[in-house]
Amino acid sequence: MLAGELYNPLDKEITNEREKTRLLIKALNESREDEPEERRKILKDLIPLADESLWLQPPFYCDYGYNIKTGEKVFFNFNCVVLDVTSVTIGSRTLFGPNVQLYTATHPMDPVDRASGVEYAKPITIGEDVWVGGSAVICPGVTIGDRTVIGAGSVVTKDIPADVFAAGNPCRVVRSLGNQQ
Repeated sequence: MLAGELYNPLDKEITNEREKTRLLIKALNESREDEPEERRKILKDLIPLADESLWLQPPFYCDYGYNIKTGEKVFFNFNCVVLDVTSVTIGSRTLFGPNVQLYTATHPMDPVDRASGVEYAKPITIGEDVWVGGSAVICPGVTIGDRTVIGAGSVVTKDIPADVFAAGNPCRVVRSLGNQQ
C-alpha cells in the first residue's frame, strides 16, 4: 500500500488500523477548544508526524493519520478530508480552506482489476506557504510548489509549480505570483 502497489483495502490489518484512526477522529471531533491539552494529545496520537503547531478546526477526517507529515503552523479549516493511504507531505505555513480534500487513494483504470476490489495510492506533496481555497480537491500523485495559491473549488489533477495562482476544473495556472514577499 505504502509503496504504491495494488492492495486489498479490506485486508484485516489495515481495516483494524482504520478503525483505530476512526476512534481518534471521533475523539478529536468531539474535543473542546477549552481543553487544548486533551486536543493536543489526540492530535499527537492521530498524526504523529505533524508539527506540534498543527491547527485543525474539527470536524476533520483521514484514513490513517500516520501517513500525514506537516511542517510548522499548518492550518486545516472545517470539514477537511485527507485520504492518506500513502504519504501526504505538507510544508510549513500552508493553509487549507473548509472542505478541502486530499486523495492519495485511487483505483485501477482496468475494469477487471477495479472489479476485483484492489486499489493503490500515489503520494501528495504540498510546499511551504501554500493556500488551498475551500472545497478544492487534490488528486493522487500531485505536487504543489511553494507559495502557490489554489483557487476555491479547483480540482488539481496535475502538478502545479511554485509561485503561481492556479484554479479551475481541471486546475490550471492562471498567472504568476512572482516573488511577492
